[in-house]
Amino acid sequence: MSSASKKIPETNQDKEHILEKIRCFALDMDGTIYLGEKWIDGAREFLEKIEESGRTYVFLTNNSSKNAEAYVEKLRRMGWEAGPEKIITSGQATIFCLKKNFAGKKVFLLGNALLREEFTQAGIVLEEETPDVVVTAFDTSLDYRKMCRVCDFVRAGLPYLATHPDYNCPTETGFIPDAGAIQAFIHASAFRWPDRIIGKPHRDIIDYLTERAGVSKEQTAMVGDRLYTDIAAGIKNGLKSVLVLSGEANLADVPASDVTPHLIFESVREMMPFL
Repeated sequence: MSSASKKIPETNQDKEHILEKIRCFALDMDGTIYLGEKWIDGAREFLEKIEESGRTYVFLTNNSSKNAEAYVEKLRRMGWEAGPEKIITSGQATIFCLKKNFAGKKVFLLGNALLREEFTQAGIVLEEETPDVVVTAFDTSLDYRKMCRVCDFVRAGLPYLATHPDYNCPTETGFIPDAGAIQAFIHASAFRWPDRIIGKPHRDIIDYLTERAGVSKEQTAMVGDRLYTDIAAGIKNGLKSVLVLSGEANLADVPASDVTPHLIFESVREMMPFL
């Protein structure tokens, strides 16, 4: 369908009562619930309304620069109590994938200390010299030595996984390069893209979500600020998709996108009357 003929949902409306049927909200974090350490206006009240309505939510984030405990602590600093069972990250989904498909294999992980700790605690053997598998993440401790090493391993043909595809991470002051930008650097040098990307919009993280949360795809809504990850994750995997305009995407991006959200809201605050 051409962008000119594409039907775009009316902003801040739910005329088909889609949200009434949702039992679980899978919520992106960066750009959807907060920016940096600042709540997006109305996000706390939105979480309270979900709980008051007898439904549930999980935070589903592609950001693999933090582990689940770091997110729990961050939310606590911001005044919200949520246990680790409420946090699902692309790092966790990658661990799940490694155990399922590369059991016992040694992993070179391009990731920061928090993610490395999470992998090690889950029983993944990390190896710097002779790995069997390469995994790249959103490494906020990245340096040139690490980039040279990961390019060597990718260039050598080792199986190559990435936690997620996001090119930028939204912050309070703009955007910073994310895992997709790191993959582009590696491709420019080693001429390979990842063999498998785990996070949104791909199936691996959605399968992990439904297994962890114990919910059906039909009763789950993916809520996020990015068309090519959050919204695509919903559309391609049988979830309802809700775009919020509080982060990366703006309304002008929707007509040219390969995917069209079921619903569009300025922010999660405007969803509240429809819960």
